[in-house]
Amino acid sequence: MRLAKHLRRLAAVLLTALFAPAASADTPGDFDFYVLALSWSPAYCKQAGPDANPHQCKSANPFRFIVHGLWPQYERGYPESCDATRRRIDRQIAFDMDDIMPSHGLIFHQWRKHGTCSGLEPEDYFDLTRQAYKKVSIPKAFRTLSKRGQAAPQAIENAFKSVNPGLSNDAISIVCERGELEEIRICMTKDLEFRSCQSVDRSGCRSGKLTVSPPAPR
Repeated sequence: MRLAKHLRRLAAVLLTALFAPAASADTPGDFDFYVLALSWSPAYCKQAGPDANPHQCKSANPFRFIVHGLWPQYERGYPESCDATRRRIDRQIAFDMDDIMPSHGLIFHQWRKHGTCSGLEPEDYFDLTRQAYKKVSIPKAFRTLSKRGQAAPQAIENAFKSVNPGLSNDAISIVCERGELEEIRICMTKDLEFRSCQSVDRSGCRSGKLTVSPPAPR
């Protein structure tokens, strides 16, 4: 008797799950702000080793900070893989972004996961990504680094704040991996003004000191 009752309940649960309405997809253009993620390319090249993208890691002019992505965000969480009219993008866009996003696979992935949620056409989304990249001044120490160094996450934040007026402590986050600087994340309004983002700031690296790897010598 108990077994039969259990089976009836299980069947009811399965039927409910089968015919329940699908969860609504994230809506393109419906978000609160952007996060511009800038990856420190030498860290990726070092960690990826022989599997690293050769175009990025064996360039005659070594990359330093590159664009990982421009991500639409909610105040908590983020939309992803929205139901946009264009899931695929013209390969020419990838060639045009090559100087700041030196991986075509990354560019295609960023459009599918994040760009589709911007409410923009691909050309406009990547144009906005370039504008966001140009908005951020890179501290001289990172533009000229030639040997391995160390810095605390707060010191890195302070360096960026010193050359980016209006950038506050709670608008920037440092991401680390295995004790190395991996990425800088900066929060921006839809008009690309710096803005606070406590949820992003709270997720930042908590290490005392980070290694900052230089570009590999050529």
